[in-house]
Formats: sequence, structure tokens, C-alpha cells
Amino acid sequence: MQDISLYLPGILLAYSAFLLAIASPGPNILAVIGTSMSVNRASGMSLAVGVATGSFTWALLTVFGLSAILATYASALLFIKIFGGLYLLWLAYKSFKSAASSHDIEAKELAGGRRTPFGYFQRGYIIQMTNPKAALAWIAIISLGLQEGAPLWVGAVIVLGTFALSIIIHLLYAVAFSTPVMVRVYGKARRVIQGVLGTFFALAGLRLLASRS
Repeated sequence: MQDISLYLPGILLAYSAFLLAIASPGPNILAVIGTSMSVNRASGMSLAVGVATGSFTWALLTVFGLSAILATYASALLFIKIFGGLYLLWLAYKSFKSAASSHDIEAKELAGGRRTPFGYFQRGYIIQMTNPKAALAWIAIISLGLQEGAPLWVGAVIVLGTFALSIIIHLLYAVAFSTPVMVRVYGKARRVIQGVLGTFFALAGLRLLASRS
């Protein structure tokens, strides 16, 4: 129980960072929204599961990669947290910049024609796995939950928890944004959402930079 209380704050912070990161539609989310609107809800859901599975893969690769590095070089955690903190501050800058912009979200159908449900799943997976920013984001997210000497189960809880959240949130996007009404509703709240995201990323980034373990 003592171990759980020790690592729980970092795990919850990692979950929060992940949730807020996908609350702001990037290219992957916009592809899900555009597919749901332009094709149908089922195709959007297939694409959403593919994107979420890609996120799960990146999370696994990040946890195992960072665990291997820390097993050999314990002092590397400090540099990983510095990198993660700087990247979160960059995300904060991007969020504040988006909040100040009048440009609305643009959800479009994927190029390449219509596909089978499995084809949309594959496309979603490929989109996520070929996104270099996903790797950087996962390093930042995982580093929020890691502490020096953290057992393997901490990484496993972060990976499995974020995978479950990813499936749920991406499917909600596919269902909710299957009509253009939701896009307009989100557009009206976009600036407030981006401002909240920017504040959270800034605070989380500063927290990582200030931590020493």
C-alpha cells in the first residue's frame, strides 16, 4: 500500500497529461472526426481504434526503452525529465498560440478513397506510428509518472491505463463528431480549452524541471 501511495500522484499526473493532450484535436483526432462526418460513424470508430492501438504501441516502446536506459544509467532519469519538461513547455506554447488564433478546426476525409473497417483500422495505426511527435509526447507523459527506482508495475499501470483512456476518448470523438453540429460546438469552446491545456502543460513542465527524482 505504501508503494501505491508513493507512485500514485505521478501516475495520475501522467493520466491527466494524456487526457488533456487528446482533448485538443491534432491531425489524428481530426482524421477520426473527418471520417465520422464524411463517411460514417462505424468507419470513424475503426480509425479511432487504430489510432488508439498506435498510441498503445508507442507507450509500450517508450516504457521499455526508458526502463532499459534507467536500468543501465540511473542518472539518465534527470535528463529524461529535463527533456520531458521542455517538451511540455513547448506544448504549452502551442496551446496558448492556438487559443490566441481565430483559426477554427478543419476536419477532412482521409485521402485515398473509401476503405473497409479493417482498412480504416490499419490507416489509423499507421498514422499514429508514423507521427514523430507521438514519440516525444510519450517520453514526456511517461516521465511524469517515473521516479528513481520505480518498479515495473508503475510503467505497466501507466501504459494500460492510458490505452483504456485512449480507446474510450477516441471512440467518443468518432461518435460525438459524426455530425457537424458537434464540430461547431467544439469550435466555440476551442479557445477556452486551449487556454486550459496551455496552463496545465506549463505547470506540468515546470514540475518536471523542478523535480530531482
